[in-house]
Amino acid sequence: MSENPFRYPKLDSIYQQYLADENSAEFVDRVASCYTLSTLERLASSGKRISRRAAVMALGFLGNYRNNEIFGRALIDPDRAVRLLADHGIREIWQRQGTPGQQAAVQQLYRLVAQSQMDEVIDLSSELIRENPKLGEVWNQRAIAYCFEGYFEAAIDDCLETLNCNRFHFPAAMGIGHCQLQLEDTVAALDSFRLALKINPDLDGIRHQITQLEKILED
Repeated sequence: MSENPFRYPKLDSIYQQYLADENSAEFVDRVASCYTLSTLERLASSGKRISRRAAVMALGFLGNYRNNEIFGRALIDPDRAVRLLADHGIREIWQRQGTPGQQAAVQQLYRLVAQSQMDEVIDLSSELIRENPKLGEVWNQRAIAYCFEGYFEAAIDDCLETLNCNRFHFPAAMGIGHCQLQLEDTVAALDSFRLALKINPDLDGIRHQITQLEKILED
């Protein structure tokens, strides 16, 4: 679907103004007053380059987990700026899944992980999973805790559950690879890192790790 030249440049001008003044609050307010979420979704998928950038950025502020597919496709957009905005935005909307209470609990998990309180992470994550097993980010936070505690196989299982819930969760694919390296399964780790890079081709550190593992296997 092509852009409407009479309407879509408005979004472009709002985005250009944001680039000039870096006022994100004004950017969000102006976009919200002019565009619905459904229009932003359409622009993020099929707009021209600047419109895609603006729409993906706006959805990062205004969207929710229902936009996961939009962001997942944007991770492989031909435009690097769109891909980078999608990388940031998709991580934001992963926190907006579930009820308000569940979203608040995910924020608590982040704080506990940052404080290395992994037993508390495991307990709270397990409680949330029992409540709603579709919360991919919760599975991922418990995987981080298991990996930190050295329970690598359990961490892999939780990362797989994360990917079952959310096929675009490239950190989970990366986590599987890192755990497999700890278990000295280089071949499997290489496959996991390749999956992460397929989902998000701008993971330069993972690309370098893939190159290193390929050299190890060749030798």
